[in-house]
Amino acid sequence: MIFESDRFYFRDFQIKDAEALFNLNADSDVIKYTGDPPFESIDKARKFIQEYDHYKNFGFGRWAVIRKQDDSFIGWCGLKHNEEDEIDLGFRFFKSEWGKGYATESAKACVLYAKEVLKMDQIIARAAIKNGASIRVLEKLGFEFQEKRACHGIEDAYRYILKI
Repeated sequence: MIFESDRFYFRDFQIKDAEALFNLNADSDVIKYTGDPPFESIDKARKFIQEYDHYKNFGFGRWAVIRKQDDSFIGWCGLKHNEEDEIDLGFRFFKSEWGKGYATESAKACVLYAKEVLKMDQIIARAAIKNGASIRVLEKLGFEFQEKRACHGIEDAYRYILKI
């Protein structure tokens, strides 16, 4: 476990998460606004986990979000050192978990960890213009709209920034 919130704990991805990651990205509604393709197979998801070097290279990354109540992998949330040399907050959850405040709670916990443990002073986030739910999460956390700009294969996206 890296850190926790009221309902979740956050940890590095593990090989045992491969099937869950595969299933998460297999849902077209879940990846609709991400610019990411689904994994071709569980083996490809496993390979992604094995090759995921963000933890080693930067000391943080996208973390598995595990519900304390039943020890279930419900999605991921975390930080990424992006192609523009910035720290980017992102999250993705199974559709069955939408509308329960999980993204807000998880993202808030990640921001707090970034501030208090990693000593970061700002985080950016990007969301497709049509992804109202993610935009609401970012705004609840105090992210401020910065500009409209394409990102990660999404032409119509908003870029937000949070000074922490």
